[in-house]
Amino acid sequence: MSDAQSLTQNTTAGSTDDSHHGNTIAAWVTVLIITLASVIGTLAVILGNWPMFWGAAALVVVGAIVGKVLQVLGFGQPSMAKRNRR
Repeated sequence: MSDAQSLTQNTTAGSTDDSHHGNTIAAWVTVLIITLASVIGTLAVILGNWPMFWGAAALVVVGAIVGKVLQVLGFGQPSMAKRNRR
């Protein structure tokens, strides 16, 4: 067996078919909101607009909350505790 084959077997041995690797609606929406907040925050710093910067920082928090809510509603990957109960 070649080194590449053994490496592939070792890295995939623990994986399961229900693994989404973050490819879920919850993950994509969270990344989109936080990326948008980062762009707004960067623009705010360039313009020296501190209220806009703090609004962007708040949007990062909102993005994290939205992602967790979507996960709880079933649009994300199940938590490790739920996967282990199966």
